[in-house]
Amino acid sequence: MDLDLSAYSVRTDLALEAHDLASASGSAIPGVHTSSKDEEGIRVSLIDITSEEGSRAIGKLPGHYITIDVPELRKKDSDLQDRVATVFAREFEKFLLKLNVPANASVLIIGLGNWNVTPDALGPMVVENVMVTRHYFELMPGQVSPGYRPVSSVAPGVLGTTGIETSDIVQGIVERSKPDLVIAIDALASRSLERVNTTIQIADTGIHPGSGIGNKRKGLTLDALGVPVIAIGVPTVVYASTIVNNAFDLMHAHFARQTSNTGQILGLMDTMQEQERLELVKEVLNPLGHDLLVTPKEIDQFIEDIANIIASGLNAALHEAVDVDNVSAYTH
Repeated sequence: MDLDLSAYSVRTDLALEAHDLASASGSAIPGVHTSSKDEEGIRVSLIDITSEEGSRAIGKLPGHYITIDVPELRKKDSDLQDRVATVFAREFEKFLLKLNVPANASVLIIGLGNWNVTPDALGPMVVENVMVTRHYFELMPGQVSPGYRPVSSVAPGVLGTTGIETSDIVQGIVERSKPDLVIAIDALASRSLERVNTTIQIADTGIHPGSGIGNKRKGLTLDALGVPVIAIGVPTVVYASTIVNNAFDLMHAHFARQTSNTGQILGLMDTMQEQERLELVKEVLNPLGHDLLVTPKEIDQFIEDIANIIASGLNAALHEAVDVDNVSAYTH
């Protein structure tokens, strides 16, 4: 029996995962340049997509992507969280330099997502913790100490709670406040259990709210807003089909340690490629409405922790007067 799998594709917001899928054959992808480095349990990967061919191959817009992977981040290690915030701040500063963003550029931080839904509340929670200074520059510019820049922030909500497209709200704010740069923060979807709650992505391509869960809304991009947009995201959910597929991989690895004939135990599924197997699982689950979005039970605490990490990193990266020694004074 031939299965029609063309209607099913792997959804991921992470450029690193998209690159891994596209380069599974081992051949290089033209117009895509990658590099990575490890430092004490923190892996920083860079992907530059410089051509339309590379963009089509990966399914991501041309631009610069940074992925910070921290497998141990779920263990609530405060020292590790501080180191991640430091690495994030350093990489974000480099990102600003690469984009030629001056030290005095005004910044608008947008916290995307629904604050009433914990896995989607990352953006609003970061906004609660970032240091806003634009009003000081507007009302008392002579009293602002050196080392700070104008920063404003807003959590515009979601279409279902406001009745207004998020991009329309943001566009109105941008037109009135005229920032030099927009930073949009949102929760993402991943195709891998290992990256949920352990990965931070930074990209200069803007963002389309809801795209990772197939609910694409109008984007926040340079073309739409007229100013550069840096997107920051953390995967907080995976599809049930991804969990099923990952569970099969774990079973295969378990049986492979005990026998060389895993096919006798796992049958036809053992001969299928990962992509084909995932699409088959989706074909079974989707008509039943069972391909749910799933988040870990510890999500409440994790969202608070990762929001604080990102806010601390942004405070240090955006303001020269804030560094790793005093950054905790600006968050809660």
